Amino acid sequence: MTVGADMPKVSVVIPAYNCGANVDRLVASLRRQSLPAGEFEVIFVDDGSTDGTPQRLDELAAAHPHIQVLHQENSGWPSRPRNVGVERARGDYVFFADDDDWFGDEALERLHACAREHDADIVVGKMAGHGRAVPRELFRQNRFDATPANAPLIDSLTCHKLFRRSFLLEHRLQFSEGPYLRLEDHRMVVRAYLLSRRTCVLSDYTCYHHYLRSDQTNVTAKRFDPTEYYASLREALEIVNAHVPPGPLRDRLHRRWLRNEMLDRLRGRRLLDAPEGWVEQIAREIQEIIRDRLAPGVAAGLPPLYRALARLAEEGRVADLRRLAEWEVGVRAHGVVDRWAVRGSTLTLTFSAQLRAGDRPLRFGNDPHGLPVLPVGNVEPTPGAATPASPAKLDLVARRQETQEEIFVPVTVETERVPAEGGLHVLHKATATVDFAAFNSGRTRGTWQLRARVTSAGWTRDVGLALLVHCATDGAPPQVEYERAFWSRLRRLARRLGGHLPRTAVRAR
Repeated sequence: MTVGADMPKVSVVIPAYNCGANVDRLVASLRRQSLPAGEFEVIFVDDGSTDGTPQRLDELAAAHPHIQVLHQENSGWPSRPRNVGVERARGDYVFFADDDDWFGDEALERLHACAREHDADIVVGKMAGHGRAVPRELFRQNRFDATPANAPLIDSLTCHKLFRRSFLLEHRLQFSEGPYLRLEDHRMVVRAYLLSRRTCVLSDYTCYHHYLRSDQTNVTAKRFDPTEYYASLREALEIVNAHVPPGPLRDRLHRRWLRNEMLDRLRGRRLLDAPEGWVEQIAREIQEIIRDRLAPGVAAGLPPLYRALARLAEEGRVADLRRLAEWEVGVRAHGVVDRWAVRGSTLTLTFSAQLRAGDRPLRFGNDPHGLPVLPVGNVEPTPGAATPASPAKLDLVARRQETQEEIFVPVTVETERVPAEGGLHVLHKATATVDFAAFNSGRTRGTWQLRARVTSAGWTRDVGLALLVHCATDGAPPQVEYERAFWSRLRRLARRLGGHLPRTAVRAR
């Protein structure tokens, strides 16, 4: 295969297994790339698909000289295909993609330009999630010399990033192979972060779209075996230990796995929807890791809710974890727009938001640890073991409905602590001014929903603010629609047609 006279700038490596037509969106995004087709190559590695995927990919490669397909026996997991793809890759840089995700149109060009300009070993491009969570705090701003010590890189441990190929080869950065071997990308990526001479974070353009198929057939969406999963997690912790001495940084890196891969599985709807026996297995594994593998400072640095969860897990109090989960599913954000106005291209609004438990504001105690009032007792941290609670905060996020990409909007916030029976409530009041001629570097075409995001005590909850902002073209003056009026018109239309719509406008999640 020939890709121009020179070697390609980027090799996109894609494991494929029984993806069928689900790959079409990825292929379409690759064909739309602003980086010329002669400057990148695409390597599909078919992992023994049993449907029409091999023929579909072969036809694609026959029609496009910069696309090639490798076929192999089924290995049961994406690791082997990714490693094989790197062996075949010729690009200066390698990007690992999945067969049901897709790229922003300028992603490869922007990622490569950032890597070359800053001589980076790794570039992390901003991500959007479609049915699945993606990092948020990491992408508040561009970061051109990010390290695990000065940036929340640890929040992004999937492999969907740009890596210098010579860097991968120099350090033998490969994915651990084996069927259903979990967290293989965590182990590869965290080691890469710790070895990288320079890592950049590109936050001003949404480069990559993660998609969770509604049929849940993504191979990594299947329920895991707790013993195997947490054995892999222990290996990730040991990689950190091999590169980072004991102390605050090691604790902070370990904290990511305690929060995301352990405690988050023991809370809310995630716990309640899981089989009881499976939860018991997970709880035992987590209890052992907390007791034997994590320093006291790991749990101590968590927000108050997570500190309570960590204590319950360490003590094996599964019944209390379930009781807490049943209560927590009722914790939501509530937001109200007080005033809004549009002048020219500028929208100004004031709004308020807070967390609620059920239909009442969430109540916090007057204790120094900042714990919310929880439905279980004896969860206060050991004296001297807890760090002060991080202050609650409010963000305003604009989410483009067509693409699900999110942009943080600058806000001025005042936080009130209102005395309540047995404690206090927290209420945030904010003002924001958005110039849609300059917002998102002028890339504003589409419909934007404004959402309040409340972060407090271990919860991060969004609520729609009942405002829809329509921009007919990039940089066009915004047309603002009050969502309650929008839904009212739809209900009137539905009644004329003999149907009905639910009487709700502000949707929290």
